[in-house]
Formats: sequence, structure tokens, C-alpha cells
Amino acid sequence: MRVSMDIELQDRPGQLLQALQPISDLKGNLISVVHHHEKEKNRRSKIPVQCVIDIDPEKLDELKSQLKDRGIGVAKVGEQRFVERGAVVLIGHIVHNDIQDTIDTVDRTGYAEVVDLTLSMPKIDQTSSAFLKIDAVGKEELNDSISLLKEVAKEKDLLVVEPIET
Repeated sequence: MRVSMDIELQDRPGQLLQALQPISDLKGNLISVVHHHEKEKNRRSKIPVQCVIDIDPEKLDELKSQLKDRGIGVAKVGEQRFVERGAVVLIGHIVHNDIQDTIDTVDRTGYAEVVDLTLSMPKIDQTSSAFLKIDAVGKEELNDSISLLKEVAKEKDLLVVEPIET
């Protein structure tokens, strides 16, 4: 079962590793991690982290228990959030145009997120390319997130090639 989990970490080195270890121990498969360390801490002075994992449903309660035992808060757990997947290729000076900002634009929608990135940078002065996989809660939201990505790409003088079949 694919599960989205929002956890809360203390702002100390090694906390993310402490949170991910039980997933591995329980034979879960990590799909994505969005670590919001650069953002403000939440009102409990914890660092929010969003994880998407594949795990045996019978092991979910054990995972939550192990996280709690390690002092890691579980703020929210939900079954598969994203049901549509799309992919695009960006071409241009991607890194120089802040790829993190481009990804964050999709992730901030709340209904879509970049779940995989493959980047090719031949040389510093040459055009690079990035293959992005995007998951969304529905087909319309996937199309909206790709449209938003196209707007950002236009501002950054990047070419968007889509749809890419995966």
C-alpha cells in the first residue's frame, strides 16, 4: 500500500536518518521525501517532513509505534494521495535558473509533486536537460501542475517537452 506520512523532526543532526530507519527495518520502500528544513519550524518547533512510502498495511501501526519510540511525531498518515503520474523534460540552463524553485512551484500546489528528477549537465556553459516525474491527485490537477510548470519554464527561458510516456 502506498502511504503519505507527515512527520515532525527535532532540529538536530541525524533525525532524518532516525526517521527513515524503521521504514527500512519493516521492509518499506521509500518513494519520496520532502524535508522542509529551510522553512520555518512549525508551532511545536519541529521540522516538517513529508514521506511517501510503499509498506505492508499490516506494518503501518508498527511503523508509527517505532517512530514514536524514537521521539518522532507523526502528524498525519493517509493512504495513496496521488493517483495520476506524468512526466516532462525541461531543456535549457536548468541549474542556473534554480531547479529547486521550479520543483517547489509544483510541490507547493498541494495537489501535485515532483517525485523523481534525472538531470543531465554536459558542461557548465552548455544546455542541460532534466526529466521530471510528477504525481498528482487527479488528471485535472496533473494537467494544471504541468501548465504551471510551463509558465515557470517560460519565465526562465526553458523548453518543456511533454507528455513523456513512462
